[in-house]
Amino acid sequence: MAYRILLVDDETDILEFIGYNLAREGYEIYTATNGEEALKKAAECRPHLILLDMMMPVMDGVQTCRALRQMPETADTIIVFLSALGEDESQLAGFEAGADDYISKPIRMTLLKSRVNALMRRVSESADDPGHSDIEINREHHTVVIDGRELTLPRKEFALFDLLCSQPGKLFTREEIYSKVWGNSVVVGDRTIDVHIRRLRCKIGDKHIVTVKGLGYKFQK
Repeated sequence: MAYRILLVDDETDILEFIGYNLAREGYEIYTATNGEEALKKAAECRPHLILLDMMMPVMDGVQTCRALRQMPETADTIIVFLSALGEDESQLAGFEAGADDYISKPIRMTLLKSRVNALMRRVSESADDPGHSDIEINREHHTVVIDGRELTLPRKEFALFDLLCSQPGKLFTREEIYSKVWGNSVVVGDRTIDVHIRRLRCKIGDKHIVTVKGLGYKFQK
């Protein structure tokens, strides 16, 4: 199966450059030149990955990302920002809007292809392995071993995964997760949990973390 990638950028030369190189990797490429067009294309082609420019006319990247996360077709799609804006505030705004990753311009194609291939391997592993998984959690080293494959997770991702795994099948409300992972004294954005959940799903597969719409999340083996 050819994985679908939607490229969104108002500079057509960038679309052509990235699209050409990713098509040579075997991906099915779709393009859009602004946010509104991106929403329509995404609903039509249901991409596995969206590479999204931050600065665009009509709708900027942050607005587009928020809108994509509200659409059922792209609620869990991997979204990566491509932007010349390197400030921490810009990257934070992207992650708060629901992005999974951030790559700075000017784009090094070898790096971009490597990142895209790694993300698509995770999608492939998730699709090819619908059955039961053996999972081991090492709390001392913040590592997770899934079917013999070891993952080192960032601190908050590990804490979130550890919490969900602590009681398989139990629904953890968003309020419980905020309290136990971030603490009541820490103020985080509304999309913080969603971003961390999407990153975990990219790494461990979609089948383990179940969304209970409007309530929270639960873990299943």
